[in-house]
Amino acid sequence: MTTTSIDTIKAHPEYRQLIAVRRRFSFTLTALMIALYYGFILIVALAPHRLAYPLYAGATTSIGIVVGVGIIMVAVALTGLYVLRANRRFDPAMRALIAKLQNEVQA
Repeated sequence: MTTTSIDTIKAHPEYRQLIAVRRRFSFTLTALMIALYYGFILIVALAPHRLAYPLYAGATTSIGIVVGVGIIMVAVALTGLYVLRANRRFDPAMRALIAKLQNEVQA
């Protein structure tokens, strides 16, 4: 791709809209992950006794361990959600837009 075609794609309104949607989606997922992680850290710092309870009477595993593993699983799930959406929506839309604009430039 030449610099001219790249500039043409970047200036196109559909490209800008696609980038805005992708950015909004990724920022939403990032904000969710940050809120979960720092919320967990705040609970650990300010109310550790809440996470120290055992899962059931006589258990050696506490609620904090389960919550920590849950946060890791949420991080993996959010990553998978982003990859799924990128592969199904963002990448095909970008390829279609590039093909459309290349055809317009060649015509």
